Amino acid sequence: MATRTTRRPVVPPRARRGRPRTHREAWTKVSVVLFERQVLELDRLTATIRSKTGANLTRAEIIRALLDALTESRLDVTSIASGAQLKRIVSQKLST
Repeated sequence: MATRTTRRPVVPPRARRGRPRTHREAWTKVSVVLFERQVLELDRLTATIRSKTGANLTRAEIIRALLDALTESRLDVTSIASGAQLKRIVSQKLST
């Protein structure tokens, strides 16, 4: 007597709801207040990059890249006492 096996149909995994996942590392959503001029600069920068390269960077990608670049620069910012001082040191470093 032959053994009868039943096969279940292969069901593809359901699509995730919401935006597609773009990050492979753990993340936390953070809200930061920016000045209007800073938001306008981020928007200008994303538009310029898009027009020159076709790349569609977001504000968040630019901010993350700048923070990662600061971290990777090994610039010692542990003695900085204000945002203005940090801005001055980073601007000097980028200008040289």
